[in-house]
Amino acid sequence: MYLSEFPPEFQQALPILQQIEANGYEAYFVGGSVRDFLLGKAIADVDIATSAFPAEIKAIFPVTIDTGIKHGTVTVLVDHVGYELTTFRTESGYQDFRRPDQVTFVRSLAQDLQRRDFTINALAVRHDGLVIDHFAGLADLRAKQIRAVGAAEARFHEDALRMMRAVRFSSQLGFTIVPETYQSLIDNRALLDKIAVERIHTEFIKMMLSPNWQVGWASFLQTGLVAHVPFFKDQALTMPTFAQRATSALQDEAAVWTMLADVAALSDQQLTVMLRQWKTANQVIAASRASLAFSRKLQAGQAISAADLYQLDDQVLPRLATVGANLGWTVDFADLEQRYQALPIHDAHELAVDGGLLMARLGLTPGPQLGRALKSAEQAVVSGAVINEPETLIVWLRKRLPDMI
Repeated sequence: MYLSEFPPEFQQALPILQQIEANGYEAYFVGGSVRDFLLGKAIADVDIATSAFPAEIKAIFPVTIDTGIKHGTVTVLVDHVGYELTTFRTESGYQDFRRPDQVTFVRSLAQDLQRRDFTINALAVRHDGLVIDHFAGLADLRAKQIRAVGAAEARFHEDALRMMRAVRFSSQLGFTIVPETYQSLIDNRALLDKIAVERIHTEFIKMMLSPNWQVGWASFLQTGLVAHVPFFKDQALTMPTFAQRATSALQDEAAVWTMLADVAALSDQQLTVMLRQWKTANQVIAASRASLAFSRKLQAGQAISAADLYQLDDQVLPRLATVGANLGWTVDFADLEQRYQALPIHDAHELAVDGGLLMARLGLTPGPQLGRALKSAEQAVVSGAVINEPETLIVWLRKRLPDMI
């Protein structure tokens, strides 16, 4: 088939393909950008595969960067925009089940596409719009299927992370993993133990932040991949499939961990241990812990004060709203959000007085009394006991200074 028109991203990069072909080589748009365009989705990155070897690419274009030249990737800069060009290649000797021990540059597009993970990612588009499909990827796109290129076992032994990519794509696209590829996930799941946690983490979070995350999550559980990832493999946790309820998209990574911690009834300490094992960023750990703690108050039916809301950042309530929608909480998040937005201040930086002003107006010196005065003013403003205005706060504090000694 031919594309009737190119997306703007392809149109902008088209001169690169034409210039390569003018020099006697082949060049194609490949991979995820082709897949996403055919699915009507936004294109993230434009990848180009070519029969030209790296040295030949560098001879054609005046400005290049050796991005990953050992594996055949050169970045070409055109009008200050970078495009990654990768030479057709074959790979062999995957001793670590992740990276090839040997890369061989070839001139054949068919050989290059054969090494790719799934048929829907093994499509190529020529400069004139011809879609090249050696592995029935177009049919799988139409059927909404995830299928390995060739033998699934061989693809997973080459790169075990592809098993996580399978469940991630099923989440992102809402596709079904075909039976033979699905069975290979089950048969080869232990290979996931060979993969660095950071790589698994990336795919897992992409899966869980996808519109159809429950699809990937169900496969993640049912194939047994869950038993070969950090924390989960050492815990006897009962995790729901969410198949019996409607689900909605989660806001961010902290929402993912908060939801899983809640359904697994994890303590704050267990949540922290889990996130450390997953090599999670410190800010995500802090956000997840704060969100879980506040969610426990909500589910316990505790009255939520202005002081409770003040302890939150502006992401906690929207985050928990997405979690609660998936777990069936009966919490009025709209009311909580309205109350949060109505707080006089949302952090100490918004307080109308600071240490310098209090020292100048009240004669305070640096030390505990100054700290207590600022904290008292902050709490009083949040509770509505005094308005957040400098002169009003000075008068209010002057009356209370004796009690702060």
